[in-house]
This record gives sequence, C-alpha cells and structure tokens, in this order.
Amino acid sequence: MPKILERLTEKKARDLKVLKDFVHIFCRQNHRTESGEPFALKDERLRQALGGKELMLCHECSRLLNHGMAKLLLCPYDPKPMCKKCTTHCYAPGYRERIREVMRFSGLYLIKHGRLDLIMHYLF
Repeated sequence: MPKILERLTEKKARDLKVLKDFVHIFCRQNHRTESGEPFALKDERLRQALGGKELMLCHECSRLLNHGMAKLLLCPYDPKPMCKKCTTHCYAPGYRERIREVMRFSGLYLIKHGRLDLIMHYLF
C-alpha cells in the first residue's frame, strides 16, 4: 500500500474522511446488533487522513470502506471527479450498489440531523 499512499493528496484525504464518516454513520445506524471491530489502519498517514480516531465497524462495512479507500487512492483522474459523475466506474458491481446505499442513507441522515457541513462535500 505504500505506493498507493503516494497518491494521497489533500483533496483525496478529505474525500477519504467523508467516505469514512458516511460508512460509519451507516454502520452505526443499521448494524447495531452486529459486533463492531476496530477498523485496522497500519499507515499513520491514512490514520491522520481519516481523523486519527479509532473506528468501530462491522465486518461488512470494514470491507466496503477498504474497497472504497483503495478505489479512491487508485483513481486515475487528476483532479478526481465525484464517483457518481465519473465515466469510469472503478467499484466492483456489488460494492457500487452498496456504496450508493450508504451514501443515500448517510446523506439523508446528515440532512435530518443538521450536519450540512458534511453534506456539502457530497453535493459539490
């Protein structure tokens, strides 16, 4: 993964944090009954990009976040477009539907709970 981290720009770091926040909201609200495990990050740069705090996610959401992080860091476009507007779909089909579900749920959750600062990134 160190070669991938060379692609970690300030914008991609913000995108990673938003992705982490959205997956965390989704998991916390929908998978309460499943036992959460700490999301493992071995690289300190990634830990800092994601906010530096320990993150508890179920196994399914951890896999989705890992996949999303890898695809975001491997994006061939510079500047990186929003995934929903991109002509190249990097996500594997199963993950694509899942990330749409997460984004839809978490976006509505943030709007309902007055967190427009986080949703602004999603819209623009």
